[in-house]
Order: sequence, then structure tokens, then C-alpha cells
Amino acid sequence: MTLARAYLDWNATAPLRPEARDAMIAAMDVVGNPSSVHAEGRAAKAIVERARGQVAEALGADASQLVFVASATEAAALVRGLVRPQIDFRDEPRKFIVSAVEHDAVYAHKGDAPEIRVDGSGICDLASSAAAETDLFACTQGDHVFAMQAANSETGVLQDVLENIGILRSFGGGQSFLLCDATQIFGKMPWSFAWSEADLAMASAHKVGGPKGVGVLALRSGVDVVAQIAGGGQEMGRRSGTENVIGIAGFGAAVEAAARDLADGVWERVAQLRNILEISLDAAEKDIIFVGKDAARLPNTSCFAVPGWKGETQVMQMDLAGFAVSAGSACSSGKVKPSRVLRAMGYDEVTAASAIRVSLGPTTTEDEVLRFADAWIAAYRRHKARAA
Repeated sequence: MTLARAYLDWNATAPLRPEARDAMIAAMDVVGNPSSVHAEGRAAKAIVERARGQVAEALGADASQLVFVASATEAAALVRGLVRPQIDFRDEPRKFIVSAVEHDAVYAHKGDAPEIRVDGSGICDLASSAAAETDLFACTQGDHVFAMQAANSETGVLQDVLENIGILRSFGGGQSFLLCDATQIFGKMPWSFAWSEADLAMASAHKVGGPKGVGVLALRSGVDVVAQIAGGGQEMGRRSGTENVIGIAGFGAAVEAAARDLADGVWERVAQLRNILEISLDAAEKDIIFVGKDAARLPNTSCFAVPGWKGETQVMQMDLAGFAVSAGSACSSGKVKPSRVLRAMGYDEVTAASAIRVSLGPTTTEDEVLRFADAWIAAYRRHKARAA
């Protein structure tokens, strides 16, 4: 009997939730453009605004603070047009200071600004000498954006954004804004834009069981952005273009369902499965390196490596065995190179190229986890035998 495939790549994208699918199907029958003033247009607008309220409640923000975009990647790009009230900085260079482990969607905007280093567990080391470096200090004397993720997509390691905000702002001489990438933590752990003290935050629908192609940028009151897409002035003038009514409807339904899962303790069970996986692997093969294991992590994420067995090879072998896993961030999966995140954490190039990520979700079963562990151990032992 052929066993069903096991999907263990939830950090790349979560399976579409039934609630999101139902909401999207219903939205397909609404013919109007949300910018139109007639009854059909108002019906479409109502779908968008209902979803805006659903996402705002789950995100801990006010609905008026949210901008729907096509992805968290677009949200990060939109922050490049950040403005201070009554002053437009579009024509001035704005420093974009990021940590060394940020997702490529944010890291791509770093330019020549220095990055915030991390320690061996992947934690931003702001209290150390890295925060006092001359070049970093110089960058903070003008207006700048600090970007810091709440959780890393590859390792699951959490950052204490609230604590770091105070440190970041203490040595800045200009106007500082804090962008929090909440894409991975949103829906998996308690997190709120309201109490994060970030100025901006971004998230993506498909990470919480919504559709691909929809994201959100949250802006604190008094902070605004200049539209990067000109046109009809949708999304309160911040992002022109007819809203993706169907996708936005799915986003709203997905976050509502995700909030229920979180309240019901579903992710605590997922954390137990992650622990079962790591215990099973460690018991069989003591040379496995579990990345970030001693740090606070997302409940579903395990990143591990055995130096010398390439991550992409592992991914292909596990795929053939019926398991979907990743070798790093899905947005960079086509690039065969060592993980930038692991290199920043101090791992050598061989180890960084040998890591894979297993990420679980609410529908993952213990049987799937144990079957994966058995398949991976068997494949690794074959690798060792060939290398001997």
C-alpha cells in the first residue's frame, strides 16, 4: 500500500483552510468593483472591509491602519516610501538597517548600510559591541528604518522585538521607524501590533492558510507611506489598483480560523510533535546539529544539519520518499548556496549548505512525523555508508 504524502513545509506556505476556500468561492459570485458606488460595487467593498476588520482584530491593529498588498514582499517595498507626517522623504536617501538574518524580502533593501549581527543562536546582539560600531551609529543619525523579524522562517528563532526597540532607538540621532516582519509568527503564537510598539508590521495570507498573492502592511497612527503604485488611489491612497476581492476574502476568513486555533491551544500540540521529531532524530544519530535549539523558537519549526550532506540532496530524497520539506526560505529555494541565515549565526559554509527545515502545522499527525524521522534516518545512513 502506498502511503499518502506528508506535507511538512508549512513555513513556506500553509495549506488553504476550508474557511478561506468557502469565503473565496462566495466572493467569486460578487460581480462589482469595490470602487464603484452602485449596489454591486458596495457589495464588493463590504467584502474587503469585512476582511480588513478580521485581519485587524487578529493582528491587534485598527482597520484604518491596514493596507492590503499582494504579498509581504510588496509590504516591505512599500516601506521604502515611508514618510513622516507633513514631510516627504521620497527624494532623500533613507537608511534601511536590518538584522543579518532577515528574510530576503527585507534584506534586499539593506543597500550599503551595516547589518545588525546575531549570536550563535540567531538572536540579535544589540547589547554587545555590534550596537556601538561606528558605522552603524553613523547610519542612525539621519532618518532611518530598522527592520527586525519576530521569528525567522528558516530556524524558527524568535526575536524580542519589544526589548530591542528601546535599544535601537536609544542610539539613533534621527527619526527612527521600526518595521516588524510578523509573517512567520502571525497565527502561530500570540502577537499583537498594538503591544509590539513597532511603527509598521507586515504579514502574508498564505502563511496562515489563506490564498497566495495577498499580504498586509500595518501602520501605526502618525506613520504613513507614499504609494509606490500610482493610479486610482485605492487603499486610502497608499496602494492603487483594484483590490483582490477574492483573495482578501480568503485572507480574512483564514486569520479568523487561525485565531481560533491559537486560542484552542492547537499549536501547543504542534510543538509536541516538533519535539517528538527532534528526540527521534537525536536518539538515532548523535551527529545532528539542531539549529537554534537552545533559543525560543516557533512551535512548529525544526532546522537541522549534518555537515557534508547537502540540503538540496536531502530535500530531493525526502520528496521521493513522500515528504515535502525545505532547504531554507522558499523564496530562495531555487538558489543552491549555503544558508545566509546560518552563516550569520557562525556556522561554516559546509554546515550551512547541509541544513534542512521541517515545519509542521495543525493537521500534521504523529504518524507523519515518525514516518519522516524513519525515512530521513534511513537515507542518512545510506549516505554515510557511501561516504565511508
